[in-house]
Amino acid sequence: MSSDVLQDDVAVTVARVIASANKRARELNVDVMQSIISLTQHSQDGSWVWRVNYGAKDYTGRRGGDLMIEVNPEDASIQRVLWGQ
Repeated sequence: MSSDVLQDDVAVTVARVIASANKRARELNVDVMQSIISLTQHSQDGSWVWRVNYGAKDYTGRRGGDLMIEVNPEDASIQRVLWGQ
């Protein structure tokens, strides 16, 4: 990575969050490369967490089943794992 990317705190934090979530998703047998991945931030217990959502790229005729992993951006620890219905 270029030095300007490595100096961007948000870019580095997002990379750490995604890497941590991807590791857990793979442990749960989710094909990360075949997923639509989205990232959002929300408040939880007075701090911010990032939610990484893994959905099927081929979602036509499919309901639910998305994996959502919430990650603490401070240390990239997994806070919660949720499956969509």
